[in-house]
Amino acid sequence: MTLRPPPGDGARTTPARRPTIKDIARRAGVSESAVSFALNGRPGVSEGTRDRVHRVARELGWQPNSAARALSGERSGCVGLVLARPAHTLGVESFFLQLVSGVQEVLAARKVALLFQVVEDIDAECDVYRRWWAENRVDGLLVVDPRTDDPRPELLGGLGLPTVAIGAPALGSDAPHVSTVWADDTAAMASVLTHLHGLGHRRIVHVAGLPGLAHTERRIRSLRTEAGRLGLTDVRSVTTDYSDAEGAEATRRILDGEQPPTAIVFDNDVMAVAGASVAAERGLQVPRDLSLVAWDDSALCRLMHPPLTALVRDTSGFGRLAAQELLDRLDGGPVRSLQAELPHLEPRESTGPPPRR
Repeated sequence: MTLRPPPGDGARTTPARRPTIKDIARRAGVSESAVSFALNGRPGVSEGTRDRVHRVARELGWQPNSAARALSGERSGCVGLVLARPAHTLGVESFFLQLVSGVQEVLAARKVALLFQVVEDIDAECDVYRRWWAENRVDGLLVVDPRTDDPRPELLGGLGLPTVAIGAPALGSDAPHVSTVWADDTAAMASVLTHLHGLGHRRIVHVAGLPGLAHTERRIRSLRTEAGRLGLTDVRSVTTDYSDAEGAEATRRILDGEQPPTAIVFDNDVMAVAGASVAAERGLQVPRDLSLVAWDDSALCRLMHPPLTALVRDTSGFGRLAAQELLDRLDGGPVRSLQAELPHLEPRESTGPPPRR
């Protein structure tokens, strides 16, 4: 009895086979060693043979095997980025999407791949770096979320992988080979507090992000410093995990206090929108009863009613700057510390004078 494929199913097709050096050698009429010399830019073949081998390789659609190149000590054609944050916070926060978009724009132009992994904590992040280094998986690293007590500089110094840290002016003497790309959070926070003070606000709360992150601590310190300079005594910060849920819960606790603030500054757009929703639940009108500021501008901020006052910066440009610095390092460039443009405050309808009490 002959088995036939079901009607309409058609005959199975053989999967396409990747062209090999042997295929190139056969079509070009040369030895496999000659193909290897030609494709790897080594001496030992004539220019005519080299040109013929490259032409045949293009015709066949041949590409070098990145795993084999890594095993031979050549570049992998890939850089790595590990994020140690709760995974549930990533889908709603636009900052990292824009940052990675900028990174990918630069890497794609050089045909360099981005290996991205999310882990639970900093220890797991360090384990990933060790594994990638041992397996020669990446040529360099983009490191985010520098911490006040950070184990990564010493580790990265030992591994010796070209690295660019995003978000801190420097990682210290333990990692002298690490370039840094950063924005002036201190000056940005000062501009926010100056704006609110100028409107007449004296009770201000800062809903910050994750404690222990270097930029979180810089913003908190800047808030205290500027409050002292302006003579404000009722100004404080509370920390969260950046999520809308914690942003909303923090807002409820703040508004339930004996002396609720007249203005709240949120460390990202998602928490600011969540805070605006809590204010609406309480029957508070923005900005008549409560002024709101978001740290990172986004479409969410602009589409809110009223639109949210926000710090505006080119986050994609921040990613492009970091990626280009890493490529420069891979090309033999020096270690540098690069400052991105200062975020500027965009006053909108969510901030106004405090209510008269």
